[in-house]
Amino acid sequence: MKLALLMTGTGTHIASWRMAGAPVGRATDVGWFAEVARKAEQACYDMLFIADSLYVNDHPTGMELRHPRHAHLSLEPVTLLAALAMVTDRIGLAATISTTYNAPYGVARALASLDHISRGRAGWNVVTSQSDLEARNHGVDLHAGHAERYARAGAFVDVVKGLWDSWEEDAVLGDQTAGVAVDPGRFHRLGHRGDFFSVAGPLNVPRPPQGHPLVIQAGSSGPGQALAASSADVVFTAQEDKANARRFYAGMKDQAAAAGRDPDQLVVMPGVMAVVAETQGEAEDRFASLQSLIHPKAGVALLSNLLGDIDLSNLDVDGPMPAIDQTNASKSRLEMMHRMGITQGMTVRQAYEALAPGRGHLTLVGSARDVADTLCDWHADGAADGFMLVPAVVPYAEDEFAKRVIPLLRQRGVSQSEYGSGTLRQMLGVATPANRFRCRENAAT
Repeated sequence: MKLALLMTGTGTHIASWRMAGAPVGRATDVGWFAEVARKAEQACYDMLFIADSLYVNDHPTGMELRHPRHAHLSLEPVTLLAALAMVTDRIGLAATISTTYNAPYGVARALASLDHISRGRAGWNVVTSQSDLEARNHGVDLHAGHAERYARAGAFVDVVKGLWDSWEEDAVLGDQTAGVAVDPGRFHRLGHRGDFFSVAGPLNVPRPPQGHPLVIQAGSSGPGQALAASSADVVFTAQEDKANARRFYAGMKDQAAAAGRDPDQLVVMPGVMAVVAETQGEAEDRFASLQSLIHPKAGVALLSNLLGDIDLSNLDVDGPMPAIDQTNASKSRLEMMHRMGITQGMTVRQAYEALAPGRGHLTLVGSARDVADTLCDWHADGAADGFMLVPAVVPYAEDEFAKRVIPLLRQRGVSQSEYGSGTLRQMLGVATPANRFRCRENAAT
């Protein structure tokens, strides 16, 4: 069972910052994140994961009440992970980077650099962004349409991977006696010209230790799944129940096979928001206390944000969840909220209370044994290859999971108690990609 940890300032729950002991004000404190990273490595997580966005939701309605999952002020994730690479040795380090508001060459260079700095532990969470607020920070008024974003993302990932192949591992000879620095037959210009990009190459960083840093994809819409099946190594997904998770898991493996890939080379990891305590009652009390701290304006703002910043501020929180069937943001979140309103008949309050803890990820509230039972059941029954802990409250959730749940998973033989050797890819059982240019030369001969 693979395990990853979403690293966040105060927690994913929208009211986490109001809990006693929450590390409010430490979102830019590298020492705080170093402490979290060291503890995660001690617990033998496979990977740390940083979600990211490129805007501040400054809608005036209730802004003073909102301290979102990523605090209003947060560090750029690749920079932060490069610092954390210096205080860790084995844990993977994955950053979210948008394909809509970046250029492939810069992303390829940053991630290749992180892979070298971390000695083969870098990962890239590919996102297409979701908000007009991001667009306005990058010179355009409106966010591109869903289909266009994913078409661009597919091209973007392909170009980045091509740039990572610019230099073969033995391209730099450094033969001082012969005076030969580089084997010209071992470095390659990409020469890409397409609908979205024109990138000559080569990259000015040697090929990463992993060949390609690990590629993660978190979109669960049709185009998101297609992108993951063709180009990702890990799928991070939000699944609320095992039946849907099994269908998603099987569908992703089938799509990977249809794309000509070994399905076992695609690791599916649902998110899990776990509130763990000594007893079921204690866990439920803690969860209820956290839920009671949700201010209605902050709850409505959460729904608005998940729908791409549609203004919902005039809604009656105890009235029915409206039937919203169009958004240019996350299609999977739209479908989830549509079900809440139409199929389940939730009120606005019930909807934001359901999404406040983990944004639609599996929510488990109970004893360590109950949580471990559920994770093992999903893992054994074809619903997951592993899980991403989405901590509701930092540091409580991370500490309790490491203290109570992970030891049980080790006792059951499904979780590692020490790291093996090798890169992040090797730890996850994902193959190192062959260099595309060397493959073409071999095919030609």
